[in-house]
Amino acid sequence: MSAEQMDELLCLLGPVLTRQSTNVRAAIEPKQRLAVALRYLASGDSLVSLAFSYRLGCTTVRDAVHLVCAAIEKMMMERFLPRPTEDTWKEVAQGFWEKWNFPNCLGAIDGKHIQAPPLSGSQYFNYKKTFSIVLLALVDADYRFRVIQVGDFGRTSDGGVYAGSDLGKGLEARTLHVPTSTSLPGAAHLGEMPFVMVGDAAFPLKPYLMRPYPGKNLTQQKRILNYRLSRARMVV
Repeated sequence: MSAEQMDELLCLLGPVLTRQSTNVRAAIEPKQRLAVALRYLASGDSLVSLAFSYRLGCTTVRDAVHLVCAAIEKMMMERFLPRPTEDTWKEVAQGFWEKWNFPNCLGAIDGKHIQAPPLSGSQYFNYKKTFSIVLLALVDADYRFRVIQVGDFGRTSDGGVYAGSDLGKGLEARTLHVPTSTSLPGAAHLGEMPFVMVGDAAFPLKPYLMRPYPGKNLTQQKRILNYRLSRARMVV
């Protein structure tokens, strides 16, 4: 990370990381808290080793890591990942139609396994025979995250993670301001069609979630749909 990037991140997180000094001791500077946390996240070094390197107490280092991670999460949600609105969904759908020729698309969804910390436990043991946590992401036509959920056990399938996520529950309860059904471009005679997400075979088939047709002996129309759907899914 360059000095400029460090200063930019410090400007965003500094107010949250600032603590008041007392008569007993001076507070740790926000820049040092940020440096300790970034070093921990980048290297995976132990808290004891970091405490020795920075001449800080182990508790101070641990608190700095937790504080910075919480501040980053809060900043991301408020600044870069706000709750989608109806206009946001329409913007995403327009992008998928213009760039990937898939209409009424709310985004491409998929899960990714991330290495879990050491001694995490059997719940994190996944089908690839490794220990992981799951990142579930909904991505727009420009490869940008629109909705994420991270932290589920590696043993949980993508469909299971989705079912328990705020995204899955919100779409099921119709509380996420998804636009009402509309006709497809150049196909008004088919009537109004709902807005949908696109995913792979690991996800359930829903009125708002499309997956490819299974099998090999498919009709020409089904093969075309699978091609279009897979083309839209490439962004994730």
